[in-house]
Amino acid sequence: MKVLVTGASGFIGRLVVQRLCEAGVEVRLASRYPERLASGSDIVGLPRFDAPAKDFLAVTRDVTDVVHCAGLNNDQGEATEADYRAVNAELSARLAHAAATQATGRFIQLSSVRAVIGARVSATIDEHTVPDPQCAYGRSKREGEIRVLDAYAWHGRADAAVLRLPAAYASGMKGNLAMLMRLADTGLPLPTGILTGTRSLVSADAAAQAVRHLLAHPGPLSPAYIASDVPPVSVAAVVSAFRKGLGRPVRLAAVPASLMRMAAVALGKRAFWESMTATQICDPSLLVSQGWLPETATLDRLSEIAARSRQAQPG
Repeated sequence: MKVLVTGASGFIGRLVVQRLCEAGVEVRLASRYPERLASGSDIVGLPRFDAPAKDFLAVTRDVTDVVHCAGLNNDQGEATEADYRAVNAELSARLAHAAATQATGRFIQLSSVRAVIGARVSATIDEHTVPDPQCAYGRSKREGEIRVLDAYAWHGRADAAVLRLPAAYASGMKGNLAMLMRLADTGLPLPTGILTGTRSLVSADAAAQAVRHLLAHPGPLSPAYIASDVPPVSVAAVVSAFRKGLGRPVRLAAVPASLMRMAAVALGKRAFWESMTATQICDPSLLVSQGWLPETATLDRLSEIAARSRQAQPG
């Protein structure tokens, strides 16, 4: 077994590589930034979306399986819809076609719950949720899912699957979770009215373990899976966990949600308000039924991340 891992220098990709190596799996590392990877390994540059077909065939030659972690994330503030489509859809499709012609094993594509639901919508999400992406990033991830599965189907194969993830956390995380940790580190009183949402999160390490599980699971693959920690956690609890790890008092002020909503609308921050107060719960029952173990101590893990970030600060 030899696995190609794209995005091997990325947030989750590097953990996928680590878990595969620990399991004794031979890996080939592909990245748009190969200089960020350690020397001495089987390292290749990931072709651009518009590279010749032979470049994708070269990357996938002599591997049995592919884990496609590479993508353009939604923390890229200046990315256009065309940028997202090029990386998350076109590149994914071309890699899948190359892999389907010569890799004998599975193709696991990391995707996002944004492929099926917008950030401001309250809902429970499982593999049967009807996709309704609401942003350029989400639309590109959904298109990438469709085109990967279609590429394998075109070659008469059913051994590709997408793994949809909610916000992932680990040291070095970005996005809303990093923003909340910075907010927690201010020590300022925070109004509970803006922290009413409940969210499913996923440990980046648990996500990497889910990838390993899907590669090794003996049964047939479902087209889509959801991975998340259980149970979901409130935004207020996330802030409290960060403050615990940072050694700061919790300091949450009881301000009614109705007043906070009025203030947010008046300040032109309605979208931010709705994204912070939406409740999105992921149901990973399918993966769990197949033997995958989700993280169950989310708040403890978040406190540990905050504590490590504090220890790493100079002075």
